[in-house]
Amino acid sequence: MRKLNIALVGATGVVGREFLKILAERKFPIKELRLFASGRSAGKMVGFKNRKLKVRSLKRSSFTGVDIAFFTAGGAVSKQWVPVAVKHGAVAIDNTSVFRMKKNVPLVVPEVNGRTIRRHKGIIANPNCCAAPLTVVLKPIHDSARIKRVVVSTYQSVSGAGQKAVREMEEESKRLLRGLDIKRRKKIFPTQIAFNAIPQIPQSRAFGSDGYTGEETKVIEETKKILGLDALKITVTCVRIPVYRGHGESVNIQTDRPLSVSQVRKILRKSKGIKLWDNPKRAQYPTPALVAGQDPVWVGRIRRDPTVKNGLNLWLVGENLRKGAALNAVQIAERLIGRRLHG
Repeated sequence: MRKLNIALVGATGVVGREFLKILAERKFPIKELRLFASGRSAGKMVGFKNRKLKVRSLKRSSFTGVDIAFFTAGGAVSKQWVPVAVKHGAVAIDNTSVFRMKKNVPLVVPEVNGRTIRRHKGIIANPNCCAAPLTVVLKPIHDSARIKRVVVSTYQSVSGAGQKAVREMEEESKRLLRGLDIKRRKKIFPTQIAFNAIPQIPQSRAFGSDGYTGEETKVIEETKKILGLDALKITVTCVRIPVYRGHGESVNIQTDRPLSVSQVRKILRKSKGIKLWDNPKRAQYPTPALVAGQDPVWVGRIRRDPTVKNGLNLWLVGENLRKGAALNAVQIAERLIGRRLHG
């Protein structure tokens, strides 16, 4: 297979570093890897495989000769530089929300709607870190019994808010465990994150006029687009919790026709990208600590909801830095170049 010139924008961030791990692990066919970040990080050396690569600042010529450009440096950067990359002939796979809901931009989870990749016009959007694992689980259930309504509550790790958020949790935890005041000044989170749960994501923005946060709206709208179900009834509450990695989701599903718990287990066990871990009597169910660093979406606690017709409950955990971000983007690139999807 022909080796490709790859650009990674946002190489020094928590997701960017996960990109580098995954590209190496999956032996992506790379001829040249160009790393870019903000001016603060320009000049740093970052490890990739057995060598060190220099991080550079972006300029208009940065994408000359690039085949695929991964973007994970924030919405403002993507808005400015994705069109530049495309103009220079690269296919841009963007991990921000800037292009996700654009009509002519495929929003892709390869196990769910991989065929939409072929419709791209230079830009492919990578979904929200909760929408991606959610749709991996919903798709095979919908194909079997047609989903009518979904109610989701997310429990999202602090790494989803970046490296500074992780440090804030650590510093607060250390102080509280020593019996000290956490000394909140200007912080990442609007209130204490250590030993707490915050029902506001993103933490830096106000609630919408409908009472929903931006993250909740993203999960709702992106799930509909990925599944191709514009009329799907779905409501979401997003909560930040003090764990390092792994987003949990409590999912209540109502289907058009009945499915038994054993049928759901059989469906999910055979589905790509899913690891079934469902034996509560033996304390076998997914947790963020168990799933950290893992590629599949783990599912457990499958049970009937007797309060509605054809109701189901399940619990899933997806690795937010991997399937919720870098892994899904690399899988998109693999589909783009015709490589078989791993796993």
